[in-house]
Amino acid sequence: MRVTIMVVPPVVSMLHADLGLTHTDIGLLSGLPPVLFALASVPGALLVARVGAKSTLVTGLLITGVASALRAVVSGRAGLFASTAAMGLGTSILQPAMPQLVRTWLPERVGFGTALYMNGLLIGEILAVGLMRPVVLPLAGGSWRVALVLWAVPVGLIALAVLLAGPRVASGTTAVAGRSWWPRWSDPRVWRLGFMLGSINGLYFATNFFIPDYLAASGHRELVDSTLTMLNLGQVPASLIMLAFTGRWLRRRAAYVASGALSLAGLVGMVAAAGPSVPYWAALMGFASTVTFVLAFALPSLLAEPHDVHRVAAGMFTVSYSCAVVTPVIGGWLWALTGIPVMAFAPILMWPFVTALMALRIDFRPPAG
Repeated sequence: MRVTIMVVPPVVSMLHADLGLTHTDIGLLSGLPPVLFALASVPGALLVARVGAKSTLVTGLLITGVASALRAVVSGRAGLFASTAAMGLGTSILQPAMPQLVRTWLPERVGFGTALYMNGLLIGEILAVGLMRPVVLPLAGGSWRVALVLWAVPVGLIALAVLLAGPRVASGTTAVAGRSWWPRWSDPRVWRLGFMLGSINGLYFATNFFIPDYLAASGHRELVDSTLTMLNLGQVPASLIMLAFTGRWLRRRAAYVASGALSLAGLVGMVAAAGPSVPYWAALMGFASTVTFVLAFALPSLLAEPHDVHRVAAGMFTVSYSCAVVTPVIGGWLWALTGIPVMAFAPILMWPFVTALMALRIDFRPPAG
């Protein structure tokens, strides 16, 4: 769900050289997947409603893999943007399918099932970044194009594995959802879940976006790599812990409030600290925010009717990734307006409070029956 996206940052310099991309182009390229996550989740719910969650998952994986490989044959910016958008579309339609599949395949272990695939998502991000330059590029003869094709292969193999080995559920059950697919935007639950997950997406994407420039502007350019690494590595132990505790913490408001409070402490410490402690504050933020990240992904499977999980999830993802797109835009505008680097983090600082507020407003009772 993330590996084909995260293999690009390690080879950005090669894209610059081979395709003549500007820094603005790179910014737009990195922003395309979150935009597609926001725009294409509802069409993903439509696909779940028409062909079922398992078929939607296979379709999304195949689109992701093929579009990712197509990036290797493009000859200019237009082709790269088009193939990246198609890849983002494939990944987007996976999102409402996954909560529906967890509900269908593991109805008694929703928390564990969600934590398991979220752990895979996070490990995939780290492996993509960590293995691209030292392992995959040498295997590809130093060609970023061949390397992207190699990274597309496991995506296709996973699609085949799901198709052949995924649990088969009789027609007429929740494996093929009802015909309803458009989210009920009048339902407060959709917005509360959306802002719950959006609080983490806004925090994570914007922080990753601004850390390099902020540290450089504050005279700590040497901490950029270690801070980004610790921010993302901090997610791994949290995702492993959540394998054991997601089921217990899903309905505990205190877990969300504590996650928000520790995320805020990590963010403030990272921005306010001067010197070698910055990466450790980043690790705290990455660890704490991952708790809510995993829990929020499980909530549609837990709180929605079995036939309605994909609709609630699609609405949640649309709202949440809109937060991820808007937050860095506002932060960048505030930095440019005031000339003060720390102002970029002003809109980010509100998100841990949103995490706690949504935890107090969401009704965690499962649907009747």
